[in-house]
Amino acid sequence: MCLTTGVNMVKRKLASHDNLKITIEQTGDNFHVKESSTFRNIEINFTLGVNFEYSLADGTELSGAWTMEGDTLKGVFTRKDNGKQLTTVRTIQGDELVQSFSYEGVDGKRIFKRS
Repeated sequence: MCLTTGVNMVKRKLASHDNLKITIEQTGDNFHVKESSTFRNIEINFTLGVNFEYSLADGTELSGAWTMEGDTLKGVFTRKDNGKQLTTVRTIQGDELVQSFSYEGVDGKRIFKRS
């Protein structure tokens, strides 16, 4: 992941070895997401357009909502510690889930291969 603004070297090195796997199940406007990594396993339920709270693996707390824009899942979240906005976009491209991030003008991308 390329997001380095405000993320120290230790956290970046840990993230590069997290072996994150994401499973997303959709039923209408409701989503069930399973995140499994070296550091934690969590399950999240959310409904499109409805705000919810979420903690990143490093403990950063966010609140926001996901929306659908065509075939794109877009999340706009606000960090609770500093009020700054993080935008995440998830799209399917072939057999890959491409997750893009934008935070304070810095863009990053992570690609998940179908297993």
